[in-house]
Amino acid sequence: MRKEFLPFTKPAINEDDIQAVTAVLRSGWITNGPKNQELEAGVCAFTGNRYGVALSSATAAMHLLLKAMEIGPGDEVITPSMTWVSIVNMIVLAGAKPVFVDVDRETLLVTPEAVRAAVTPRTRLIVPVHFAGAALDLDGIRAAAGSVPVVEDAAHALGTFYKGRHIGSTGSAIYSFHAIKNVTTGEGGMFVTDNRELADAIRLWKFHGIGMDAFDRQNRGRSPQAEVLHPGFKYNLTDICAAIGVSQLARIGEINAKRRALAMRYRELLADVPEIRPLADPVGYDFTHAWHLFVVRVDTPKIGRDAFMAELKAQNIGTGLHFRCAHLQKYYREVMGFRAGMLPATEYNSDRICSLPLFPDMQLEDVDDVVSAIKTVLAAR
Repeated sequence: MRKEFLPFTKPAINEDDIQAVTAVLRSGWITNGPKNQELEAGVCAFTGNRYGVALSSATAAMHLLLKAMEIGPGDEVITPSMTWVSIVNMIVLAGAKPVFVDVDRETLLVTPEAVRAAVTPRTRLIVPVHFAGAALDLDGIRAAAGSVPVVEDAAHALGTFYKGRHIGSTGSAIYSFHAIKNVTTGEGGMFVTDNRELADAIRLWKFHGIGMDAFDRQNRGRSPQAEVLHPGFKYNLTDICAAIGVSQLARIGEINAKRRALAMRYRELLADVPEIRPLADPVGYDFTHAWHLFVVRVDTPKIGRDAFMAELKAQNIGTGLHFRCAHLQKYYREVMGFRAGMLPATEYNSDRICSLPLFPDMQLEDVDDVVSAIKTVLAAR
């Protein structure tokens, strides 16, 4: 057994990141300023999209998208239940109805067929998820969506490519820079789009509804008292946070290469452990995986997923759970009437999935320790 605990994840903060924050603290401009603009430009350059709006979280991006699109009561938004609850919460808080679609049982990705079957005259938006860093079949989903807008949930997918182009390079997408993401700002997110009108709307909503933020006003010589064009929110990202993201974005290739090497080691060592099944890659199109998560299914009568995670912890191995399906969470069961049996592939995986440790500061020997601990847990049953 390992002597030291191996956490499920740990941010890849290096000395460059620390120095970037120090420089901002000494600059005299620590909130919504030049580092925000640098991060927006950097993400757009990396993904190939045109406009980026840095925000305090990916959840904020989803909230502002719904506001900008004027989605509300009577409208439907299609999304998987196999996702973090923030998307679903924002849909419900807007007064709209979440329409859950099932995922492929082996990849946990939404399929074009599921989207096509869920579209109704009330559908205003489709938000599919690039789960764990694997790429959705974007061409198929957009064809199935018809005239309904598709906004990619790319929270897991900075560094994911589909048919040779970065996901989110066309249309609109939402990225997360939460602490465990491939690139972090501590907390933060970004909305990217090729629609300038939509980008301007998101930017207006993010900062009280005034026409220009403090940094713009100072740089452009405007009056320090701008007018409210419509009531807005306070969802801007600080420059302290943005500086970390700028620094990390410069080495995303190195970060994701290390994640891939660790993931390939897991696949190699777990090939002879049939009770623990990694997610399958989607087939039928070329893609590059960002390896945000390494998710397995605990698929054996010997031990349940929750007990498996507890026993790995006793072996000094941390794990994560991404995710318990949203439609069977307490509120959505009791208030909105969702029930077991509605989404069989989602529910099968929700009962079995477990995320194994995966972060750039790990070594290949750490993967060996995780798989050794897994075999120890299974052998004891």
